Amino acid sequence: MTVRNFSLTALPVTHSVWGASRQVVFCDFDGPIVDVSERYYQTYLKGLLAVEQLYEEQIIKHYQEPKISPKARAEALSKAEFWELKQNRTADIEIMLRSGLASELHQPFMQQIERMVNHPSLLRLDRVQPSAQAALHYMKGNGLRLVLVTLRHPRQVEDFLQTHQLAHLIDQVYGVADLNAAQANRVEQKCALLATAIAQQTAQGHRVTGSWMIGDTEADVLAGQAMNLSTAALSCGIRSAAYLKALQPSKLYGGLLSAAGKVVASAMLQAA
Repeated sequence: MTVRNFSLTALPVTHSVWGASRQVVFCDFDGPIVDVSERYYQTYLKGLLAVEQLYEEQIIKHYQEPKISPKARAEALSKAEFWELKQNRTADIEIMLRSGLASELHQPFMQQIERMVNHPSLLRLDRVQPSAQAALHYMKGNGLRLVLVTLRHPRQVEDFLQTHQLAHLIDQVYGVADLNAAQANRVEQKCALLATAIAQQTAQGHRVTGSWMIGDTEADVLAGQAMNLSTAALSCGIRSAAYLKALQPSKLYGGLLSAAGKVVASAMLQAA
């Protein structure tokens, strides 16, 4: 495996030796391949608890009402309620308010979330999406070159792929050096990272004309559209079907396996 440094802190991780030219498919990591819902929910719960504890510690320390907020008693949402809000891109402060905390606690709450979300104990909660392994096998078996473009750190991606025996199905990973980037769906950064991936795959002699960008967020769809790629939006991740439909992707699917069928068919037509 080779790791190289590029601009915008892109860190491609190569799993295969350069070979014959192949059609490239670009895909996001979290959402299409990884179910992050439990990690995000547990991070949210731990964030609420941490803010409550900070409130109590201030009372003990100062023997008076703390400066943080007069209301720091949380009433946690259920996972279903929390995930529905996340899928509809509800602001974090609104989720916090619906959990019973006062608006003054937004900053300390988000600080706790950002501090914990990529902790190894929480990363272990990530799971492979039900159809992801079959989808990757299907695309790989039909000669496609699978390239991940993600705002996660490549080492985290690599660890997950190795743990779940998926590494041999992925040809290259483009990620960012920021270990705390997991929850930041920055469209501009995704566009720049995808542009780097396209340029590098072209330089390696692989085919990107007619390629697809598969993802579950606005960052994936908008980046793919900006790069003139066909876009497959998946509602199995952190955005709902209704939200994704408004972005006008080329196709909208419930999971990666459904998208894989279209991508393979498209590649076969192109090769005919």
